[in-house]
Amino acid sequence: MLRRIVPAVILAGIVAGGVYWRLTTPETIAASLLPAYQPDIGNGARVFNAGGCSSCHAVPDQPDRTRLGGGLAIPSPFGTFYVPNISPDPNDGIGRWSEADFVTAVMKGTSPDDTHFFPAFPYTSYRHGKIEDVRDLFAFIKTLPPVAGKVRDHDVPFPFNIRRNIGVWKFLFMDGKPFTPDPTRSAQWNRGAYLVNSFGHCAECHSPRNFLGGIISAQRFAGGPNPEGKGWVPNITQKNLGDWSVKDFAYFLKTGELPEGDSASGLMARVIKNTSQLSDDDRAAMADYLKSLAPVEGPTRPKRKAAGSG
Repeated sequence: MLRRIVPAVILAGIVAGGVYWRLTTPETIAASLLPAYQPDIGNGARVFNAGGCSSCHAVPDQPDRTRLGGGLAIPSPFGTFYVPNISPDPNDGIGRWSEADFVTAVMKGTSPDDTHFFPAFPYTSYRHGKIEDVRDLFAFIKTLPPVAGKVRDHDVPFPFNIRRNIGVWKFLFMDGKPFTPDPTRSAQWNRGAYLVNSFGHCAECHSPRNFLGGIISAQRFAGGPNPEGKGWVPNITQKNLGDWSVKDFAYFLKTGELPEGDSASGLMARVIKNTSQLSDDDRAAMADYLKSLAPVEGPTRPKRKAAGSG
């Protein structure tokens, strides 16, 4: 009996190891798959603003949003991530990256040394962007000033620091489908859907997550705990913002001012610095799409403790 069990266990282990190795192998995009292309720097700037690149990658506590030297600390339930330098600096940034390296990073979440990036980098949303837009973004970033300075390593404890396991996470939570326009909707609505769900990556913060850090699909855009650990990110579906008009959404994306007169703060204030740089047409498109989000009941927000309570 034992003679039969042992080989079966060994075989099962080999099969399981093979499946694990296949699932966790980082995907790449070969340079040969990128045809000749003349980048559009102006469109690259639009993608840069829509993607909020400077919100995370600009050097903290200085006014120039084009100095992409990184260093921002992003706390999470899995550890603290430190945003890397993506300036054109050849030593500390991405100055030596090829275009294929950059496209692979943005759309596959894979680094030039063939390891998985942590999904604190919102490639799960960027994956839905067009390759041409990503190539334009790379061309635009190369026009920005190089910034010297290496960013410290992430502070992520075991077992979350095992990057190979991120391949399993991607298999579970990374939707590889490209954005597909809805033929029943207007061109403006589809433009907004594209921006919100790809480079705008709005759902990354405005959706609750499960214990593995994956977005809960049934509550997409329904708000939840701030992924950085403090505060609450609001529900942006019509369940919470049903009184907002399309113009209200567009005005907020331009100015950060809410219909009731309050202003965006915290993470959203950083986002507004980027969306305010978009064209009126792009903000109107995003507003059109956001207004169309069906009402979704989000998680219950904890009650605030009364002042002076223990």
